[in-house]
Amino acid sequence: MNSEKGTETQAVALIKEKADRFRANVSSVMVGKERTIDLIFITLLCEGHVLIEDVPGVGKTLLAKATARSLDCRFKRIQCTPDLLPSDVVGVQFFNQKNSEFEFRPGPILANIVLVDEINRAMPRTQSCLLESMQEQQVTVDLKTVPLPRPFMLMATQNPIELEGTFPLPEAQLDRFLLKAKIGYPSPEEEAAVLSRFQLSNPLDRLQSIMGTEELLELQAICRRIFIEDSVRDYIVAINSHTRNHRDIKLGTSTRCALALQSASQAMAGIQGRSYVLPDDVKALAPPVLSHRLIMKTEARLRGRTEEEAIEEILATVPVPAE
Repeated sequence: MNSEKGTETQAVALIKEKADRFRANVSSVMVGKERTIDLIFITLLCEGHVLIEDVPGVGKTLLAKATARSLDCRFKRIQCTPDLLPSDVVGVQFFNQKNSEFEFRPGPILANIVLVDEINRAMPRTQSCLLESMQEQQVTVDLKTVPLPRPFMLMATQNPIELEGTFPLPEAQLDRFLLKAKIGYPSPEEEAAVLSRFQLSNPLDRLQSIMGTEELLELQAICRRIFIEDSVRDYIVAINSHTRNHRDIKLGTSTRCALALQSASQAMAGIQGRSYVLPDDVKALAPPVLSHRLIMKTEARLRGRTEEEAIEEILATVPVPAE
């Protein structure tokens, strides 16, 4: 029994070691964004997908590229425009006249890390073609099902202030993002450090990978084994249930959200070197996991209420499990 516990402790220590190296690696490009970098690594550990929403020019695309460079895996980028077609994303079947057979030409979605830049500029038809890949890790082209490589993570970016020429993401697609991350403006000191760091060259060009795909798959398996006590699991369920009864929320979160919060909390414990989940892990991850899944009532929005404020109220209301 003690040997098994010791083995799990060593395995979790490996997660923390890789998380520290990933944070340091990406921080050599992104200045002062450790919290956001940790959220990206948590998404990787959960084999989920992340929506990065922020104003232009704060480093959304740079963060995605730095993440891909830190992993020895295939990276593809999809630049969303209104004329982007589903076949441009998933690929096409074409007739090869040399051998008189149909062949599949894969699209950029068949990679390990896929950056979907400005996802809300794509037409709803193109946005919907991503649903199958995000949930089932496969694509269907002309009745042929093609599995996606593992690990697979989709990183989507969007600008919240642009309205013209954009198409809001449907609720079904938002629900498939594990969490929503924001970068935010840097402080004056951080901005000065960015100017200095990028003066002579782009530090992204010097970034080295810290692990391969097999190592990441191993970390994902370890993360799923991190212990979560029944009372903490009930705490997650209670938070999820309160979103469906809150006075300012029109549509609460789904069971998929509870699963996402559980797996993300396990990953949070892992990057801190713990083999068990604390209620504090759940509280820290509730805003990025829940906020993009909520739909506020119109009258609440007119009063200036936000999803984050509603989540904070719920966290203050739901009793925290005692030790």
